[in-house]
Amino acid sequence: MSIGRATSSSEHLVWFKSSYSGSDGDNCVEVAVTHEVVRVRDSKETGQPGQRDTDTSWTEFVAYACG
Repeated sequence: MSIGRATSSSEHLVWFKSSYSGSDGDNCVEVAVTHEVVRVRDSKETGQPGQRDTDTSWTEFVAYACG
């Protein structure tokens, strides 16, 4: 999965679509990373703020999911 790191406030998050998301519009996940948190959302629900995780919990989740 490809992600980048945003440096701006939560109102100006830079969202990155997962490289593993389907190309036909379903199963799409977007991630926004700041220095404080990682946000994850359904790309079809862009008006929502997304789930908020710490860097540590996000790293643990990715390790488990890819394990």
